[in-house]
Amino acid sequence: MDTPASEVTGPRMTLRKKASRKNYDENAMDDLIDEHIGGSSKKKLKKKKKDLEKETETEALIALSVGFPIDELLEEEIRAGVVRELGGKEQNDYIVVRNHIVARWRSNVRLWLLKDQIRETVSSEFEHLISSAYDFLLYNGYINFGVSSLFAPYVPEDGNEGSVVVIGAGLAGLAAARQLLAFGFKVLVLEARSRPGGRVYTQKIGGKESFAAVELGGSVITGLHANPLGVLARQLSIPLHKVTEVREMMDGEANKISLGEVLETLRVLYGVAKDSEERKLFDWHLANLEYANAGCLSNLSAAYWDQDDPYEMGGDHCFLAGGNWRLVNALAEGLPIIYGKTVDTIKYGERGVEVVSGSQVFQADMILCTVPLGVLKKRCIKFEPELPRRKLAAIDRLGFGLLNKVAMLFPSVFWGDDLDTFGSLNESSINRGEFFLFYAYHTVSGGPALVALVAGEAAQRFECTEPSTLLHRVLKKLRGIYGPKGVVVPDPIQTICTRWGSDPLSYGSYSHVRVGSSGVDYDILAESLNNRLFFAGEATTRQHPATMHGAYLSGLREASRILHVVNGFHTNPKKPVQRYSGVTNDVLDDLFKRPDIATEKLSFVFNPLTEDLKSVGLVRVCFDTFEDDPTNRLQLYTILSREQAQKLQELGESSSESKLAYLTNTLGLKLMGTNSVLDTCGALISIIANARKGRSRTRAVARQ
Repeated sequence: MDTPASEVTGPRMTLRKKASRKNYDENAMDDLIDEHIGGSSKKKLKKKKKDLEKETETEALIALSVGFPIDELLEEEIRAGVVRELGGKEQNDYIVVRNHIVARWRSNVRLWLLKDQIRETVSSEFEHLISSAYDFLLYNGYINFGVSSLFAPYVPEDGNEGSVVVIGAGLAGLAAARQLLAFGFKVLVLEARSRPGGRVYTQKIGGKESFAAVELGGSVITGLHANPLGVLARQLSIPLHKVTEVREMMDGEANKISLGEVLETLRVLYGVAKDSEERKLFDWHLANLEYANAGCLSNLSAAYWDQDDPYEMGGDHCFLAGGNWRLVNALAEGLPIIYGKTVDTIKYGERGVEVVSGSQVFQADMILCTVPLGVLKKRCIKFEPELPRRKLAAIDRLGFGLLNKVAMLFPSVFWGDDLDTFGSLNESSINRGEFFLFYAYHTVSGGPALVALVAGEAAQRFECTEPSTLLHRVLKKLRGIYGPKGVVVPDPIQTICTRWGSDPLSYGSYSHVRVGSSGVDYDILAESLNNRLFFAGEATTRQHPATMHGAYLSGLREASRILHVVNGFHTNPKKPVQRYSGVTNDVLDDLFKRPDIATEKLSFVFNPLTEDLKSVGLVRVCFDTFEDDPTNRLQLYTILSREQAQKLQELGESSSESKLAYLTNTLGLKLMGTNSVLDTCGALISIIANARKGRSRTRAVARQ
């Protein structure tokens, strides 16, 4: 029988108060993290009850911000069997540990979080929960993911888990490839284009004197709460520019009729938008809906067009300063990608897989297919054996629509420095989606650039219209807006028109739920076949379709699935990402022969690849047992951060005994012997040792 909540106690804290989602404030998260995680190296059990309650509640809020329910398990956690029995004390304890791990990593996403660090802050009584929570978070892409250069020492040099061919170097393919490499797989990415990114495409326009980076494909990071792309931006120290978004949410009723039919019926029924100006405004909102779904309202399911709304990420919508290419390039860096390889045939069976591209054949254990839904609809790739009817039917039912753009670089910012987006009404309903919205890129792109959006039926007509005609229309629109205000709209320096619908490597922009379809079809597209053929991409995620972060998350999801298959079970894998061959006492001694900081009895070593104050290292405390026998010394160790080492140094001329008391009493760190440190901190010792290899650096040893 489940234990009543009132009788459950946490592993290191009293019962947590349930926090409400509506009270959550994303803007306060960084301050909360700095305040409560920065000093988390003190042993939890030694803290006062009030402090523990506050810290637990804070960590729960941070976990909530990245998508975890405060007092429940995710469905994925239940399937992974993270606890032996659902409900009751163990589940509550697990949730506390899980939230703590999530909060610890989110405090500095540039650093790899070690399980050893969690052991330093959670009682050994809960070792099984530490392993369960850490492994689930690690292997399902909730921690230690991304593009931080400091992750390199944790990626195995030689993959021995198996081999995977990833088809497509878009966000899904790049995310999966990086994750699979970290899991110990051999990976090869085949990309038909001459660049990475797929439908995320930043184009630089202009010349030496005036240029800008504009987004011709995916552009806006939609909601920062729990968004992995926000994590990548933090790892690369890329500023985010908040933009305004207008969205009119309208409900539908039936599965067999379109959203457009419902809205028109309601408009007539309630007598709205009768005069010309009201109708123009109504049409603008309809065009915005068509933009959000990359489809005409006449094609969108009235019942399920907004089925992903419950999973929508909250927070600000943002542009990435300098363009999304910065994320794409960072994800692609170091990956084995072969460009210009269009896949003709995919063969999958019990003995492995083959990918045929022209006259070349690539063999592997598994395939991850990340091509756009438009390519699957066109049957551009031959599958042997053919895809199941269930999957083919889902491919046909889902919609794959269009959003086109006109990117323009002007001599100056004539629209005003304070605008990042503005809309425009069209005279006729049939043209409602033509240049209905403009994004201003001058604050993030490096130059005075505007991007005009074309949605719905207008986006389809756009495909077969001459660029010169399109430029004439958009300039007429802009001059109609600014001319009456006395503002001169100059001719652009350079213009680019997209053609995503006729692009043979995409055949459209992004997916939507068409009439006759539902969110279930996204799940069907995500289903793997024979544990050999896997699928990722924005059209395979029911929760986050038609988004850049949805594509990225689907790549992490499939990397985890592939690892689970290879490990031969469907629960949480328990093998470490990197297989350490074992750390000897000689390696440990060698580190402290060249300490980064040394005092009379204390020596400190840190990872030379980072100067971050939150990064952790080791301290060794030497006790002289016999003054006339220097070899007979007791040596104890502990993990501490650079910030804590800095505080120790600030004690100045204090005695070694005072510093030791500060280390153990004030900072609450636990000293351990040589065998214990080799056992529990072997990963950290290996990382520091490997980071030192081949690096020539100046060490300042402070003698006090």
